[in-house]
Amino acid sequence: MQFRKFGNTGFEISALGFGAMRLPVANVPFDGPEPDLEPAVELLCRGFEAGINYVDTAYFYLNGWSEIAVGRALKRNHWRDKVRLSTKLPLGHMKCADDFFRILEHQLRKLDTDHIDFYHLHGIGESALSGPIREFRIFEQAAKARDRGMIRHLSFSFHDRPEAMKTLIDTGEFSSVLFQYNLLDTANEEMIAYAAGKGLGTVAMGPVGGGRLAFAGGVFEDALGGKFTTPELALRFVLSNPNLCCALSGMGNPEMVDDNVRVASDPAPLSASELSALAQVREKCAELRNVYCTGCNYCGPSCPKHVAIPAVLEALIYDRVYGFHEHARERYRKIGTDPNKQEANASACVHCGVCETKCPQKLPIRKYLTEAAELLSQPARK
Repeated sequence: MQFRKFGNTGFEISALGFGAMRLPVANVPFDGPEPDLEPAVELLCRGFEAGINYVDTAYFYLNGWSEIAVGRALKRNHWRDKVRLSTKLPLGHMKCADDFFRILEHQLRKLDTDHIDFYHLHGIGESALSGPIREFRIFEQAAKARDRGMIRHLSFSFHDRPEAMKTLIDTGEFSSVLFQYNLLDTANEEMIAYAAGKGLGTVAMGPVGGGRLAFAGGVFEDALGGKFTTPELALRFVLSNPNLCCALSGMGNPEMVDDNVRVASDPAPLSASELSALAQVREKCAELRNVYCTGCNYCGPSCPKHVAIPAVLEALIYDRVYGFHEHARERYRKIGTDPNKQEANASACVHCGVCETKCPQKLPIRKYLTEAAELLSQPARK
């Protein structure tokens, strides 16, 4: 396992972090009977034994059971002394300033520990500074928690615009930042360098693009002549960024742990020529995506049959543009299956053409819906 300096925190953490959102835990409400957590505990320990020394969870992951599983794993073989623990404060569930310590104390009990190494403000953007952070005096509360030894460092996880990350970094309140970064989405690249230059630890979530890069095949794999499978290539790409400390992967089975550890243990980054080849493919794909859809969703609300047009076209893009044939079909199969959403897949289209009158790109949406219905309902071609 490679280890990297984690900003100015004084820690060295493993290049691969264990994300605890996809552990093998049954979908049981937190107020229900406790699910069998032993497979999750064993999987976490497998990662720790392989050299992973950074684990990330959150208050509501796995209906609240994730923190308990992580706490039990850290109790085994004294892993708590060797592994850096990260969890998150759900600002959206705070109603008053006192909730900071109420939630933190609950998390410490669930994790069965006396301190959290990296306490993240969960999924904040720039607006949080003038919203809950100011309203609930979060920085003041965090300072008190540090003084009491309940947390070591304040951090934040991030899903806003790249420019907003700079505003948050410049508060000087944070020791590390967790952000989206992968082969498909490099929007935060400049801010990753900025954060590193300011002494923050940098952790990338979603190195395989939320599962989009989890399948073999595709244009990126082809760009390097099949030297690596797409999932391995995706992780190698993220780890090749010199300003990145850790790639956080949500791992749900032993094979994923073993494969990711193997990649993260290889100190050789992708070469300059390989990175250049991937960049060229990514730029070409970005242009081709817009041929099919820009994702503006002007068309969606107008459909009388509630076809989830952007979602259908996104699946078509993954097949036609990126060559992610299995993932395209997986996404397409899920459209219309959520009972809480009134939506349908392309087979419901009646070709009325209303969507095309709303499309600012003047795309032939009916043609693409027909193509998607015929193509994505069939098994992926080999």
